[in-house]
Amino acid sequence: MIRTFQTGGNRNLGYLIADDVTSKAVVIDPSYDPEAIAAFATDHGYTVVYAFNTHDHHDHTNGNRAFELKTGVCPLKFHDVDPATGTRVADGAIFPLGEITIKILHTPGHTADSICLFIDNALFTGDTLFVGKVGGTDLDEGARAEYTSLHEKIMALPEDTRIYPGHDVGLRPNSTVAHERSTNPFLLRPDVESFIELKANWAEYKKEHGIE
Repeated sequence: MIRTFQTGGNRNLGYLIADDVTSKAVVIDPSYDPEAIAAFATDHGYTVVYAFNTHDHHDHTNGNRAFELKTGVCPLKFHDVDPATGTRVADGAIFPLGEITIKILHTPGHTADSICLFIDNALFTGDTLFVGKVGGTDLDEGARAEYTSLHEKIMALPEDTRIYPGHDVGLRPNSTVAHERSTNPFLLRPDVESFIELKANWAEYKKEHGIE
């Protein structure tokens, strides 16, 4: 079960994902509306056992303390260690969630600590990949890292993998690997240099193609 929350801010999205068998749940980026997400879990009988931030930007982490006060679960970021399992949030790390698992993918680019979470054929991409767009990056180094993350980590997943981004800034709130591979202008760039060029000229490209 996946529940999407429009949490506020710049069209931020938070998520609660639950195992249907055990009702154990994980929350991703509670951000501006931690109380509503915590209340939803309680009202529907879900037990939150993990929470994660996709990266350490204020618009994704500002609700952490309030969420912990409501649930007793502190959202984890890259390199943090889960106190219950002793597992570090690192590339390839696995966190059990009832009958399903959470796999961490380290996807630097937007930030050095950006992660995506692969859960039951769904990928929660934070600000690494949006519907039809990609996350902003600082300097050439960040753009190159993001290109690598997109192609070596995200596009390596099954075509039917659902994409759930950190902001609702596309034509629809979620997508698939196959759809993004075939339509996202950044993923259609043939190499990293043209990817960086598109980033540098994105405002002009959007205007020419009627993209908001």
